[in-house]
Amino acid sequence: MTGLLGVLRGRAHGRMPSGPVSASQMRALLAIGRIEGSNLRALGDALGSTPPATSRLCDRLEAAGLVERRLSVTSRRELELYLSRQGRALLEEVRKCEADEVRPVLDAMSPEALGYLAQGLTAFRDAAALIVDGAPGARKDSEAAALPEEARLRIARPA
Repeated sequence: MTGLLGVLRGRAHGRMPSGPVSASQMRALLAIGRIEGSNLRALGDALGSTPPATSRLCDRLEAAGLVERRLSVTSRRELELYLSRQGRALLEEVRKCEADEVRPVLDAMSPEALGYLAQGLTAFRDAAALIVDGAPGARKDSEAAALPEEARLRIARPA
């Protein structure tokens, strides 16, 4: 299933008139959009990248006019990351292109299948929030272990 979503996402990115950005740059832009105003360390944590790699990635995004670094109001030694107007426009364009690719797939599904999809995605989101450490509002792995075994098995092996 991940492969099919990747194909749809790839088709969407290929249709974008503003030109593609690399996958790592797109991940960084999406993360900055979610944690805007945070520092390089927080971005590195979100991406699972080392500080030097995160810094170089931000250098490239800033040079492309997609990201702005600003001095922190709380610490003169720290920089905060923000999407530029161009970066924000790029993400809006990406989301629109992705929605345009997914819409025909959803339109081809029956109302019953759409209901099952919504239930499954909601369950997936809730389970991921329990397991993913460090995500906003997420619970720790120890709390995920408190899930009933039946729920953990359903997550691991959906019906």
